[in-house]
Amino acid sequence: MKHSNLKNRAGIRFTVWVDDQGRIREFGLSGHAGFAEEGQDIVCAGVSALSIAAVNGLEYFLSVAPKVQEAEGLLTCQLVGIIEQELEKAQWILQTMKLGIEQIQTTYGQDYIFIDRRRWIPC
Repeated sequence: MKHSNLKNRAGIRFTVWVDDQGRIREFGLSGHAGFAEEGQDIVCAGVSALSIAAVNGLEYFLSVAPKVQEAEGLLTCQLVGIIEQELEKAQWILQTMKLGIEQIQTTYGQDYIFIDRRRWIPC
């Protein structure tokens, strides 16, 4: 099925910043999948559900809430001031989110989700 007449066809960009130990320290999502019309886009809905659930889990289970920014078509989440033990716990949530988004990309294709892995360097 082609959706070439849909606006916002650029797709979702999922960026993860990973430290030297392979731990996710930050992630960002921007854009819209463009798989279907607004309200019908199962790719956007799946990615949104996974990322919002991850942020909610981090806020609930960590003693220091992540730094989160939300806007139309944008979500960023940074783990700052997290102790080592909690950083390890956070990986269960973050790696599960990443796995889910990767699976959606495998199912629906890179036209709708682009995954960018970057090296996280502490300031």
